[in-house]
Amino acid sequence: MNKCHSNTELSSHEGTRCQFNGSTGAIKFAEGRIRPVCGLGIDVHQDFYVVVMQEGGANPKPPQRFQKAAFLHWAAKLKRDGAEVHAVYEACGFGFTLQRNLSVLSIHCHVVCPQKLDDLNKRVKTDGLDAKALCLKLDRFVQGNRDALARVRVPTEKEEQLRALHRQREQLVKVRKQLEAQGRSLMVNHGFEPVKSWWKLRTFAELQVPQWMRELLQNSQPILLALPQKIGALTLQLQIAADPKQPRGLGLMTSVIIDREIGDWNRFNNRRQIASYTGLCPGEYSSGNTRLQRCVTKHGNPRLRAALVELACPESLRGSSPITNQL
Repeated sequence: MNKCHSNTELSSHEGTRCQFNGSTGAIKFAEGRIRPVCGLGIDVHQDFYVVVMQEGGANPKPPQRFQKAAFLHWAAKLKRDGAEVHAVYEACGFGFTLQRNLSVLSIHCHVVCPQKLDDLNKRVKTDGLDAKALCLKLDRFVQGNRDALARVRVPTEKEEQLRALHRQREQLVKVRKQLEAQGRSLMVNHGFEPVKSWWKLRTFAELQVPQWMRELLQNSQPILLALPQKIGALTLQLQIAADPKQPRGLGLMTSVIIDREIGDWNRFNNRRQIASYTGLCPGEYSSGNTRLQRCVTKHGNPRLRAALVELACPESLRGSSPITNQL
């Protein structure tokens, strides 16, 4: 008879499994073989992974540190040994390569939103504790609690390649604005009137600034002169890729950004899910007889939200060139 001991550290559902099901978290096949379930909580870094494993619903094992290739070899060995392996890690700047590599090994890998993993508010954060917290959440998810993980949809490689184009354009626009603002700030800090578009050839030649300041501004001027051409080329490439038949008020650039950030429209079941993904639905703070609705949640895709806000802005309805507006 299976027993649950009070002095044993359990995941939230393990006590329930022992009390009502008498299960140890293993799956039996018809021929009598037992297939263990292994959960892997992974804390991802550039050069290594910190992994906590939980096998069969038991206590999580101590954290282990792997180099990237060594971890994939170890995970493949777990799979070859007959285990049903599940893994989870937080979405980060290292993309979805790990998820795709584990999926090739037939390992169920989930990517979740970054979150505060110190549920007990101990104010202690280590890679091992983060991996353990993810592992325990994964155990609850595998046992049927679908709210245990806030999963992120993993785009296909094709979708990532398509959206990388307008994201690079967005970054170039941001760099241009930063460099131009730095030049104006330099003038203001030394008592000179800031000049708009100071980096353009004719404007730069007429600048009334000291020679030392002109030399500093010349460090950024070649970059600023080259960026509009690059941004314009990317803008034209994106507009050509858009469907020429757009609804009234929807520009080609906005249409491309919306389609490529959404990826697959069929993954939504209704309009409310789409609204939630944009983050433009109202927040709410209600308790008892009090109901308070707040501003938009900003919970979804920030680039999609920015495109929709720009679409609603009256300035986007001007009758000038689309490329000029985007520059």
